[in-house]
Amino acid sequence: MKTTLFYVYIVKCFDGLYYTGVTNNLERRIAEHNEGINPESYTFKRRPVELKYFITFNDPLIAFNYEKKIKDWSRKKKEALIKGEYKNLIELSKSKSISRQARTDRG
Repeated sequence: MKTTLFYVYIVKCFDGLYYTGVTNNLERRIAEHNEGINPESYTFKRRPVELKYFITFNDPLIAFNYEKKIKDWSRKKKEALIKGEYKNLIELSKSKSISRQARTDRG
């Protein structure tokens, strides 16, 4: 029995912004981004895109949840993930929590 893999990926767009997505065919999906299949898509006006990171999952629900989590991350945190700087992910999470708490305390 063949297991379907799901890929959570980050591409860097031509304008320097990051896009995070999930797919079951990574090569095809990156090609679709670069071909500009859908004029309404986020990456359409930001082509070409370059794959910077991906991770595989066997469970689609876990993949979709991880994608959603990464989409909420700051640019610095995404760049730490791309570079494999996992210790920095913890520090960047702490600084975001402290910043959020300071805003809450003020008001």
